[in-house]
Amino acid sequence: TQVLRKGLQRGVVLSTGSFLIYEAHKLISDFAEVHASFKVEDVIEQADYLYGSGETEKLYRLLVQHKNSDDAELLWRLARSSRDLAQLGSTSAEEKRQLTYDSLEYAKKALEKNESNFAAHKWYGICLSDVGDYEGIKTKIGNAIVIKEHFQRAVELNPKDATTIHLIGIWCYSFAEMPWYQRKIAATLFATPPTSTFQEALRYFHMAEEADPNFYSKNLLFLGKTYLKLNNKKMALLWLSKAKEYPAQTEEDKQV
Repeated sequence: TQVLRKGLQRGVVLSTGSFLIYEAHKLISDFAEVHASFKVEDVIEQADYLYGSGETEKLYRLLVQHKNSDDAELLWRLARSSRDLAQLGSTSAEEKRQLTYDSLEYAKKALEKNESNFAAHKWYGICLSDVGDYEGIKTKIGNAIVIKEHFQRAVELNPKDATTIHLIGIWCYSFAEMPWYQRKIAATLFATPPTSTFQEALRYFHMAEEADPNFYSKNLLFLGKTYLKLNNKKMALLWLSKAKEYPAQTEEDKQV
């Protein structure tokens, strides 16, 4: 108000009614722009609090109001919350499908708004993989290279993001244990089909744990599962025990 008062006083001194109107409008517009920028930050702060508290439904209701936003930070969070809501046991099959496709659209829009946003790449890869569950194994395998490219790009942009490193490990694990009929499909889609090994998957799971120890129940689980695949039961028991003892805060933690 003090700034507005000074501007209005300046308009009176110049004794021009038109300038007075222009100056007041300009100051109010500037104030609105600043207020809008603070509003985005406030929404993000509130969203992160709800996410940390495990308030999946409240978080979705908050963020879906901003689905037409041009802010990549809001959009990738909306993609994540849509996916999290889809994972809830209380969500119907029809709602789950819609939320899965919606989450991909939000992640895609986040990438369009800011290609340098590591989280947008990460969640685009995750959501693209989820959509593959509805479109069949051929589409899922066909999207595999694109998914890995987005995960790798996310790690390039933020090398300390343990979750994305874990996701590359999941990608490697999935291709290492791929059954023969899926390998045959992959061979028809790619001149050189994507392949991996359990040793490679293990390396990424350990890299993720080094980046952020005990960050994710599923990383602990897959360390155990991978050691089982490599016939190292002693190390498998160590990591599976850690996964079992992990404090369950989310639906996924309970499944783990």
